[in-house]
Amino acid sequence: MSLPRPAGHEADGAAAADAKPVWDLPVHGEPWERPDGELVRSLNRVSSATACAKLHELGIRRSYLSGPTALDLGNKVTGPARTLQFMPQREDVASGLAQEYVERSTALWAVLEEVQPGDVLVVQAYGSAFTGCLGDMLVRYFKRKGGAGIVVDGRIRDAPRVRELGVPIWCTGTTPHYASQSELFPWAYDVPVAAGGVLTLPGDLVVADDDGAVVVPVSKAQEIVDSAFDHEQWEEFSRMRIDQGARLSDYYPLSPDSREEYEQWRASKR
Repeated sequence: MSLPRPAGHEADGAAAADAKPVWDLPVHGEPWERPDGELVRSLNRVSSATACAKLHELGIRRSYLSGPTALDLGNKVTGPARTLQFMPQREDVASGLAQEYVERSTALWAVLEEVQPGDVLVVQAYGSAFTGCLGDMLVRYFKRKGGAGIVVDGRIRDAPRVRELGVPIWCTGTTPHYASQSELFPWAYDVPVAAGGVLTLPGDLVVADDDGAVVVPVSKAQEIVDSAFDHEQWEEFSRMRIDQGARLSDYYPLSPDSREEYEQWRASKR
């Protein structure tokens, strides 16, 4: 990364800009294969709760990104993960002294140029309360590129303007800080990230709704789709029976007797 020297900027920022890089940045991961569009559309009919439960049945125990919650309720997105990794600042390697003059040469700007329609940007930021990973201008550009949603293990800034853009976002809150103002620096993109305590690989599928965000390995996605349809149908049946006064223990989960009743109910709906 060659850091440009902004005219009139303070000496320490200029010196950092002129210094020989200790490490070549940004780090760019290997190309990854986009999942089948029909698979994405099918998975979009599955809730994050059902996806998480079914993954647990398949042996994937950590799929829920702990921390990020919906900035605005009522949104649902499913799409391939486009990843962005922040790392701790170290002043001899990278710092935020020159703000956008440096940031525009980092992974933060670079990943936005790679965004394709339907992508879900997943950001590793350690839950930092002092790192505004994205703000108005960057989210605005993400929307123009066709991005589906953003999941940030950290914070955003410019909240009122970001909300106006209507891009579904899951984050840990808001902050007035810009991305590299405090403790982190945009380091790499299209690389594996650890967001919310969960490993997310580029191209993994993300299902996010009001319950939170869940990462679904592409290799497990079709199994989730196939099993989720039955799961969500019997839950619909169980809700109906509980609302009618049935005992919880008879219908959640289904007993052998209520399973037979459910199969008859499902057949009658065909």
